[in-house]
Amino acid sequence: MTMKIRNILISQPTPNGCSPYVEIKEKFGLNIDFIPFIRVAGLSAKDFRIQRINILDHTAVVFTSRSAIDSFFHLSEEMRITIPETMKYFCMTEAVAFYLQKYIVYRKRKIFSGKGNIPSLVETINPKHKNEVFLLTLADCYNPELPLAFEKAGLKFTKAILTRTIMEDLSGVDLKKYQMLVFYSPADVRSLLENFPDFKQNSVLFGTFGNATATALKEASLQACFEAPTPEAPSIARALMLYLEKNK
Repeated sequence: MTMKIRNILISQPTPNGCSPYVEIKEKFGLNIDFIPFIRVAGLSAKDFRIQRINILDHTAVVFTSRSAIDSFFHLSEEMRITIPETMKYFCMTEAVAFYLQKYIVYRKRKIFSGKGNIPSLVETINPKHKNEVFLLTLADCYNPELPLAFEKAGLKFTKAILTRTIMEDLSGVDLKKYQMLVFYSPADVRSLLENFPDFKQNSVLFGTFGNATATALKEASLQACFEAPTPEAPSIARALMLYLEKNK
């Protein structure tokens, strides 16, 4: 390692409860700050109607985030749509699936979850549920890999934008303090460039989560020192741990 890493910025809200980052901080004697670069807001009913989508034309809904769940049920309430008991829900992770309890009675027979990646999500659908009509809930800057996977699997679906991404004001953040920045979405990269138009990477290290984020970083002429998920490092925390161990 050409420099000592003392401070790391992760573009996510501070984790609740026990976090793997506590072990990382203690093991390597460094500081980790959690500062979101973006925030997600649900669409209004007026903006959603522009897409000309009838929710009740679908027999299943796909969620990749908790914010999409919030937006879906708030929109349904605002538009006075009663979601039928027969509706099925497919979620990217078990944590997202459990969040559905905020709005519906949790029943395993109609709620299914993947393992945090697109192939595992599609695997929960095929072949048993392949004849459902899916409402694929997305953010305005969604990962194109998800609808492409559904198309490749021969599933019938509609893309529905439910949330929009808003860049946070980062004028109070001193980037010079950090030796490493960790990003989770392409929007994080855009927020960096919008908030700090004169930013130069120089000796700053980057970590990224997801192919789309890594691609956005490269397109901005910035270079990552590690990417997740990988078979060896399915999470950012694990990827960061391995990187620090290798370069200590």
